[in-house]
Amino acid sequence: MQINLISDTVTVPSKGMLKAMLQAEVGDDVFKTDPTVNALEEKMATEFGMEAALFFPSGTMANQTAIKVHTQPAEQVICDKWAHIFNFEGGGAAFNSGVSCSLIDGNRGMFTAAQVAERISDPENYHLAITSLVSLENTTNKGGGACWDLNEIKKINEVCDSHDLKLHLDGARLYNALVAKNQTPAQYGALFNTISICLSKGLGAPVGSVLIGSAQEMKKALRVRKLFGGGMRQSGFLAAAGIYALDNNVNRLAEDHENAKALGKSLERCSKISKVESIETNIVIFYTKDTVQDDEFVSYLKSKDILMISMGEGKLRMVTHLNFTKEMLVYVQNVLENL
Repeated sequence: MQINLISDTVTVPSKGMLKAMLQAEVGDDVFKTDPTVNALEEKMATEFGMEAALFFPSGTMANQTAIKVHTQPAEQVICDKWAHIFNFEGGGAAFNSGVSCSLIDGNRGMFTAAQVAERISDPENYHLAITSLVSLENTTNKGGGACWDLNEIKKINEVCDSHDLKLHLDGARLYNALVAKNQTPAQYGALFNTISICLSKGLGAPVGSVLIGSAQEMKKALRVRKLFGGGMRQSGFLAAAGIYALDNNVNRLAEDHENAKALGKSLERCSKISKVESIETNIVIFYTKDTVQDDEFVSYLKSKDILMISMGEGKLRMVTHLNFTKEMLVYVQNVLENL
């Protein structure tokens, strides 16, 4: 029995999801005639109280499209130093949109409205790149699944409005935050110009993300998606998985959060671990003691059929998901506590 805690992207479709996929009515989404894709996009837009949505093959493409829609070359995006759009999207912001990133030294991938205000370039100073976009990430990946304070987001929204900046949310794991904080999609839809949602992480779909925003922005995004090669044909088979995930796999995210916290307690009892970050959702970040090499720790767990990764900077990560069972949890706990 191999236990994969590398990411929540390792999930496989359930029987119910596969049935929904096989029964999907499909068309050609490049011509916007796939009824299941259209239904997914309408469902997501309605849920967030926004005008329109667009289905993408990946979260990275959805984020990169949002950046392209909101910026012009030589402009600047404000984000955290740990942001996914800066660290893990292949330099796409620079390559695809020709923009630079002004990095905030935040707390676990989160920052304040005051920090945003400090980073905004003076538009009259032609030596500086024009600031045009602020991007947040919720939950924060490298921050260990941490959830933003909604009131702070409201303050950032006010700063953006007062400086005529766009506000994007990399909401790859937003539903984890919604469940953990008992919040609603509409609360976020009211604060952001665009939001990207990943369906293939904790929600359990095999492929796909959705970008949500105004009708005008999604019209632009459709052209950018084509430019990036993201147009798919009978993608309704994939969209059906997304609809099933939204209908069946949101509330159960709380189980992943409980399992992550249980892993965290076992790690705290493990003699080889020096620190475990606070756990809010399904990501567990921890550090080994100075006498233990990260790669040795990862290799040892692999020898016990437990897969996980190092994120660099001394961070080790485990991620719980819907294919991680209680039986697996007990096994991993026993291995950790008997190291």
